[in-house]
Amino acid sequence: MVDDDATDVLHRLRRAQGQLAGVISMVEQGRPCKGIVIQLAAVSKALDRAGFKIVATGLRHCASGTQPGSGDDTPLTQSELEKLFLALA
Repeated sequence: MVDDDATDVLHRLRRAQGQLAGVISMVEQGRPCKGIVIQLAAVSKALDRAGFKIVATGLRHCASGTQPGSGDDTPLTQSELEKLFLALA
């Protein structure tokens, strides 16, 4: 993954981590369900966006078999790429 893309993904994941810590705290404090669900939805969306970013930026490398740091230069098949993408659905 290119450094700028990795930085963006890490930013998204750290944001989700902070939001999840907030949700845990809300549950521990016995806060109202509505607020918890709203924050949990935000965590889920942040994780989805991070996953989609990883797939979008890595798709080119996966398809060409040039996956940096993977030690594997075998291109993924169209079926394998589709399965990877759908794993986030």
